[in-house]
Amino acid sequence: MNDLISYFSTISSSHRSLILVSGITIFWLIENAFPLFKFNYKKWHHAGINIFLTGTTIIVNFFLAFILLKTADWTISNNFGILQWLPEMSIWLYALVGLLLLDLIGAYLVHLVEHKVKVLWRFHLIHHTDTWIDTTTANRHHPGESIIRFTFTALGVLIIGTPMWMVFLYQTLSVIATQFNHANISLPKKLDTLLSYIIVSPDMHKVHHHHVLPYTDSNYGNIFSVWDRLFGTFMKLPNEEIVYGIDTHPNAKQHNDLKNLLKIPFQKQPIK
Repeated sequence: MNDLISYFSTISSSHRSLILVSGITIFWLIENAFPLFKFNYKKWHHAGINIFLTGTTIIVNFFLAFILLKTADWTISNNFGILQWLPEMSIWLYALVGLLLLDLIGAYLVHLVEHKVKVLWRFHLIHHTDTWIDTTTANRHHPGESIIRFTFTALGVLIIGTPMWMVFLYQTLSVIATQFNHANISLPKKLDTLLSYIIVSPDMHKVHHHHVLPYTDSNYGNIFSVWDRLFGTFMKLPNEEIVYGIDTHPNAKQHNDLKNLLKIPFQKQPIK
C-alpha cells in the first residue's frame, strides 16, 4: 500500500493521460470484439465528438487542479474533514472509506443534483443525447458540466479531508470505471449481476441511459453501486428494452453535431 501511496502522491500528468488513453483503447477493442449492441453508426465520427469533449474535460481539470491540491493540503494541515476525525485504522480501510465517500460526493451526489436542478440538467443533458453508448461516451461532458463536477469533487475533498494521493487514486479509478460501465460490451449475465453488487456494471449503467423516466433518473453511481442501492435509486431493465438517448431530444443527427451540442445548455429546453 505504501508503494501505491507513493506512486499516486507524485503521479505525473503524462501517466494520468496514458491511463485514460489506454482505458479507451482497451475497452474500444473489447467492445468491437464482444459488442452488446450492433450499432449502425459512423464510429470514428461519433468517437471524435466524444473525445473532443473528453479533451475539454481534461483541460478544465488541468487548469483547476491547483484548487484540489490547496484544498487537500489545507485539510491535512488543519486536521479537518471526516477522515481526520475518524479513529486510527488500517491504511487499507482508510483508503476504502475515503474512496467510498469521494464517490458519494464527487460522483453520485453531483449526478443526482444534475438531474434534479434544471439549470444543471441543461449541461448534463449533452451526455444523455448520445444515442450510441460506447466507451467514448464516458467523458462526453459539456465544459460547463466539467466545472460543475469539479466543484463537487473539491467540495468532497474539503468535507472528507482527503489527502492528495487519494484524490489522484480516486480520479484514476473513476476514469477506468466510467469507461468500463459505458463500454458497449456483453458480459455473461451472472457475472454482470455479481459485479453490480459491488461496482457499477455495464448493464446497470445502461439502464440510466434509457430514454425515458423513471429509468433516466436511476443508477447514478460511477464506481460503487452501494449508493444507488442504499438511497433507493437502483433500477433494472432488460437490455433488449433499452433505447438510448433522451426523449426530449430525439433527433440523433442534431446531437451528433458538436456545435449544436455546445449550444444546447443555452437553448430553450423542452419539458423533461
